[in-house]
Amino acid sequence: MKMNAPVTKRLNFKLMNEHDWPQLFELDQDPAVMQYLTRGVPTSLEQIKNEGVPRMLAYRNELKGWGLWSITLKQTNTFIGWVLIRPMNFFSDAPNYSDIEIGWRFKQASWGHGYATEAALALCDELIKQDDVKAISATALKDNTVSITIMKKLGLQFIKNYTHTDEQGDLPAVLYSKNVLR
Repeated sequence: MKMNAPVTKRLNFKLMNEHDWPQLFELDQDPAVMQYLTRGVPTSLEQIKNEGVPRMLAYRNELKGWGLWSITLKQTNTFIGWVLIRPMNFFSDAPNYSDIEIGWRFKQASWGHGYATEAALALCDELIKQDDVKAISATALKDNTVSITIMKKLGLQFIKNYTHTDEQGDLPAVLYSKNVLR
C-alpha cells in the first residue's frame, strides 16, 4: 500500500526528487536555519547537488513515503521547508526499517506559525498506517529547544542524551521516540 500524501488545511505536501535542488539550496542559505545543522554555515550548491541530492535519493521510497517532503503554503504555493522521513540509522551498518526518523527544516519567515508541527503530525498520521512502522524517532542538538518542543508535540518521549560528532567536533544531542500503538 502506497503512503498517501498528507492533507492539512494550510499546507501542501510533495515528495521531493532530484529536480528540487533549487529549493534545497535556497533553504540552506540562511545561517539561522543552519545554526543547529552546520553551525550556521550555508550549504554550497555543489554540496546540494553532489551530496544532499544523492543522499536523499538513496533513502527515497515513494511507496513507503520515505524522502524529503516539500511543504508549501496552500494559499500562495510558496515553498516554506521540508520534512524528512527515513529509517533510523539509514546510513549505518544497521539501519532500522521499523523505526522511522522524522526531521524538519523550514525557512525562517515561516517560523512561529506551527507549520513544522502541522506538517510533521500529518506525516506521522500517515506513517503509522503502515504495519511495518513500529516507532517514530527524532534527534536534535540539545540546544535546539524549538525542535525539541516539536518532538514533544508529536508525542515523542526523551530516550537519551548522546554526542553528535561531525567534521567540526562533538556536540551534545538528544534522541526522542515513541512506539506506534495499534
